[in-house]
Amino acid sequence: MDPKVEIMLSILAYSFCSGTMLLLNKMTLHYLPYPSMVTTFQLVAAVAFIVTAKVTTPLKVDPIRWKFVIPYCYYIVAFALGVYCNMKSLSLSNVETVIVFKALSPCLVSIADALFLGREFPSFRSWSALGLIVLGSLGYASQDEKFQTQGISAYTWPFFYLVMISFEMAYGKSLLKSVDLQTLSGPVLYTNLLGIPPMLLFAMLGQEYHKFMTTHVTGSDNQPVVPIGGTACLLLLLSCAAGTGIGYAGWWCRGTVSATSFSLIGVMNKCLTILLNIMVWDQHATPWGIASLMLCLMGGSLYRQSPLRPTDSTTKTAKTAVALDHASAFDHGSTTTVATNNNNNSTSADHSNPMNGEDDLETALLLEERKGSDSPPFAAKRRSQ
Repeated sequence: MDPKVEIMLSILAYSFCSGTMLLLNKMTLHYLPYPSMVTTFQLVAAVAFIVTAKVTTPLKVDPIRWKFVIPYCYYIVAFALGVYCNMKSLSLSNVETVIVFKALSPCLVSIADALFLGREFPSFRSWSALGLIVLGSLGYASQDEKFQTQGISAYTWPFFYLVMISFEMAYGKSLLKSVDLQTLSGPVLYTNLLGIPPMLLFAMLGQEYHKFMTTHVTGSDNQPVVPIGGTACLLLLLSCAAGTGIGYAGWWCRGTVSATSFSLIGVMNKCLTILLNIMVWDQHATPWGIASLMLCLMGGSLYRQSPLRPTDSTTKTAKTAVALDHASAFDHGSTTTVATNNNNNSTSADHSNPMNGEDDLETALLLEERKGSDSPPFAAKRRSQ
């Protein structure tokens, strides 16, 4: 597949799944206000899908190995905490609050990109774009009803969500480079399977099991048993499908772009969420809040991905390219000299190019490498890089 086509398809798939996932989670929690239990159900559904597909279809899945579990455990802590903070934020705030705090994540991820993932710090244009995101977030917060009535406490969970998702995006990109998994199902399986125990623990700490049993099973003296309706079950199943989809689409997209670009894609695709939220939900923001949110999205559109920092290998590659150019000139000059001066070819060749001895040997090797660079295996490796 053409790399540009693959990047576009991965972005579209991730955008669709991410945009619908946020809305489905919000509606699901309206009927089933148990964030950790809902998330656990989604994780179990994703694992069940992968295992079933592996048994019944030719789907290839990386095996569970301890050497892969260790690095993914660090990721899963941030993943589980991020999901939990996201669910808590949605249960206490409106959708736009979560979107705005997610819009702040590129600021942190861009710094992590530069410090740990080998990229340059953002340019002036990119910092300006990130500034617009921050400005829009502040404008939204000043008009948010939750902030006016609850103060800073309304943003406690969204702030923790911001920290966790920023770390998750930066560390997740490093996992793709350091952990040698061969299939796309591998990261999806590891993250969902390892994420189940923490979410079960969160459900216990939040007394969600007791609340669920009291509300839907045994009832209480003051409240009769509330049955789980068909709408709640349908929304839960749809959220499970979206959760499995975003697992695949997220790791696919993460592998094609930088950590900061992946973060920005997550911000930009929330345009779909805003439109759907306005149409079907009654807790959307004020017009001023929407305008501030659109300023955040405009800042995201102006951002440009920072280039990779030069390393010893890239510097050596650049020097090799210069040497290859000299080698080509030497090869052409030597051929011309030999053709016109048959009786003194070695002397003329030496005068036509100052390189001799070890330089001549290096030149010959570079020429040989250039001649072999058009072979299919070399070309395939270059494309894969």
